[in-house]
Amino acid sequence: MGIIFMLLGGICYLGGFVCSIIILIDAFKNAIWKGIVYLLCGIYGIYYALVEFQHEKKWQIIGGAVGLSILGAIFMAMGGAGSMPAQ
Repeated sequence: MGIIFMLLGGICYLGGFVCSIIILIDAFKNAIWKGIVYLLCGIYGIYYALVEFQHEKKWQIIGGAVGLSILGAIFMAMGGAGSMPAQ
């Protein structure tokens, strides 16, 4: 059962990564320095996503980046706890 949760976690992480890459590409299209700062500073990444990111599906992409990453962490934790031997 732990393997299934770990696979689900990996799939969720991959979806969150793709959504983050969409935001990163937009940051580099806007200005090179914004893309570099987005990569290096997480606080600016949140600011850019909420304030400066313009896309017709903005909230779905932001929700995917944040929500799928959180779901991935939860599934990975469940998978790791499920693979531990019982005592």
